[in-house]
Amino acid sequence: MTKPVLFALVVLVLAAAGGGYYWYNFAGGAAIVTGEAEQPQLTEITRPDPAAMIVSDDEYVLVIELAGSVSGTVEIELFNDIAPLHTERLRELAKSGAYDGIAFHRVIDGFMAQTGDVKFANFAEYDIRLAGRGGSDLPNLPIEVSDEQFVEGIVGMARSADPNSANSQFFIMFGPQSSLNGQYTVIGRVVSGMEFVHQIKRGDAQNNGMVFDAPDYMASVRVKADL
Repeated sequence: MTKPVLFALVVLVLAAAGGGYYWYNFAGGAAIVTGEAEQPQLTEITRPDPAAMIVSDDEYVLVIELAGSVSGTVEIELFNDIAPLHTERLRELAKSGAYDGIAFHRVIDGFMAQTGDVKFANFAEYDIRLAGRGGSDLPNLPIEVSDEQFVEGIVGMARSADPNSANSQFFIMFGPQSSLNGQYTVIGRVVSGMEFVHQIKRGDAQNNGMVFDAPDYMASVRVKADL
């Protein structure tokens, strides 16, 4: 965990190869990299035994109740077949209630809405100086790369510059962003309520989409089979 700073400094760094650029959150928070980038080094993954994963489809659907300036229900189908480790993480956090009250702390118009900082982004104690810098008490996860494309409604895991640093934060795409393909773990897609996702309060475009006050948030997040 990095030491807190008063504000997250965001800079544009020209890519040495390919002419792309990156968004870096120097406060140490999980951020999304845009532009061309080298393919991440993959870590060997021990995947769960498929025979032990025969459950109802509703076990792999998250039901999110949005609150704040927007009110509505969003359902996310989790891609357990291509991202079993990340899927299980989101299910575990949802079942424990860890996501309840967590804000959308970074929202960029035309790009994505980011949430899931269970340590520093609770709506009741929202502090922009810390929001986006935290995760859960569980260990970080290795990237699970797939051929899924980042388009409207796709849900991906946020991380730092280290491809194997995803923990609890995730983002929902407002539209396509091909530069993310193969760089981030795709964990699911919105199957219901995308109209509500599009209404989530936007952040400051001059500050990497950070939402400085009164962010929209997830009032509750549950696994559909548990409802």
